[in-house]
Amino acid sequence: MKFTPDQSATLLSILRWRRDVRHFRTDPVDEAVLERLRATMDCAPSVGNARPWRVIRVDSSDLRAQVRANFQTCNAVAAQLYSGDKHAEYLALKLAGLDAAPVQLAVFTVMDPEAGHGLGRQTLPETLRQSTAMAMHTLWLAARAENLGLGMVSILEPHGIEALLDVPKGWEFAAYLCLGHPEFMDDTPLLHRSGWQANATTEWDRR
Repeated sequence: MKFTPDQSATLLSILRWRRDVRHFRTDPVDEAVLERLRATMDCAPSVGNARPWRVIRVDSSDLRAQVRANFQTCNAVAAQLYSGDKHAEYLALKLAGLDAAPVQLAVFTVMDPEAGHGLGRQTLPETLRQSTAMAMHTLWLAARAENLGLGMVSILEPHGIEALLDVPKGWEFAAYLCLGHPEFMDDTPLLHRSGWQANATTEWDRR
């Protein structure tokens, strides 16, 4: 299929407006939309076609409360890395949408899947994790195209999440994703807007 300039421009717009969302409305996401988003992850590339990602939809209020507790503990430790004004700036940041996001997904990587028969990962086993990351990015873009927001919570103790969700041995925690209707749309990263870290320009070096 050959894409048109308008389609290319639409993709660029989706990429530009794809943001790490932390401010969500609490209204639910239609199940038909969630099914479309689930299906888009099947479009993601993976090493050896191993498709090592596994996703758990966390609906239980008790489990969500325990995830928030995990985050709060880890966030308090992370805050101690900073002092003075930077410490105050860190505490002012909103770093998770756990309090409001109506859909929450825990994503894992199977670290020794039978699928793929080991192809492409003998010298670079991290390609399994990279495959999961690409599946999440595929979901991220698809969510934005549905006018939804998605945010990744990275300030979590991974083994604690694995134990909490009682995942099989060999599943490695990759990310906790918050999904829903954003309170506002923005094409500028929140950390850039808050003055924490400006966006950098990607350079392609030539040798």
